[in-house]
Amino acid sequence: MLVELRRTLHRYPELSGKEERTAAALHAALARIEPAPARLERVAGTGVVARIRGRDGSRAPVAVRGDIDALPISESTGLPFASEHPGVMHACGHDVHATWAVGAAHLLAARPATGDVLIVLQPAEETGRGANAVLESGALDGVAAIFGAHVDRRFAVGEVVAQEGPLAAAADTFEIELVGSGAHGARPHEAADPIVGAAALIGALQTIVARRVNPAYPAVVSVGSVRAGSAPNVIPDRATLTGTLRATDPDTRRLLVEEVRRIAEATAAVHRLKAKVSIELGPPPLVNPPEPAGWARRAATAVLGDAGVVPLGFVNMGGEDFAAYLERIPGCFLRIGAREPGGEPIPAHSPRFYAAEESIFVGAAVLAETARVASEAVS
Repeated sequence: MLVELRRTLHRYPELSGKEERTAAALHAALARIEPAPARLERVAGTGVVARIRGRDGSRAPVAVRGDIDALPISESTGLPFASEHPGVMHACGHDVHATWAVGAAHLLAARPATGDVLIVLQPAEETGRGANAVLESGALDGVAAIFGAHVDRRFAVGEVVAQEGPLAAAADTFEIELVGSGAHGARPHEAADPIVGAAALIGALQTIVARRVNPAYPAVVSVGSVRAGSAPNVIPDRATLTGTLRATDPDTRRLLVEEVRRIAEATAAVHRLKAKVSIELGPPPLVNPPEPAGWARRAATAVLGDAGVVPLGFVNMGGEDFAAYLERIPGCFLRIGAREPGGEPIPAHSPRFYAAEESIFVGAAVLAETARVASEAVS
């Protein structure tokens, strides 16, 4: 049942906020659980929440979250159940995350936790807005702890990362419009050239990490797009840069934002331009607190043995909106190995990305057991 569900989700991926067919399939899968969920409802537009009964309904519930949205990428995996939606695919494994959350629900229905467990199938993780939408819906009011996980082909099936500390970075975006004055390309002295200013700004932004951030703290400033001009002999009147800022602690995050604004304005002034700087704050840093991480580690060890619980071993500068939950609710986010024997570590967000189906069962078992351990601890 779980493999069939995963393949259906993978075959018909949907973008953030548009997960109608996905939500319907997940709702139907949860409705088949015996005994039936105490509550099964749609939340945050295309999200789904099921309340799986525990042994004592008076205890505070805990939650297990799986995200459900896909990415605007054309799939090239060659899988027999590859995406049938052109230009959209599950390149980040959310088809598996949603499926193992349903699997955890079945396991918890068969062997309940002390208190109730909410299964949260969250939309719009890729836009960084889904977790906040679920929180704003009130669906998690009163929840004592929350847990989630992400597939990772850097780890083999049967390996799980469950550790305290930073597990993902803040993911903020910036847009800088440099406004000058255009002219003929043969008479650049008559222009205030935003393209030359943009070139200088791209280099200057790289000094933030190199010269302003403490080397002990990870940080990234990347320019992802540059737009300017329409003809080879015309100097345009404006140029626009967009990019991403990544940091694993709040102080460095604030520093990056301040420095991008300061350097953009100063560089613009040098080139007789004006800088319009817009910065959108995305998910905050994801930092697992010690106690919930201990519960997750204990559960993973119970399911997989000591050898199955491994360290992350690197700093992950990717963003993850599960961090929004951890700002309000204790919890832990795990990495679940998704590489089959002999497979290569294909990066997420690649057209070739897929997760080994065996990881579904590992994720379901580990998350269900984590919910049981946490429910006993918080009750």
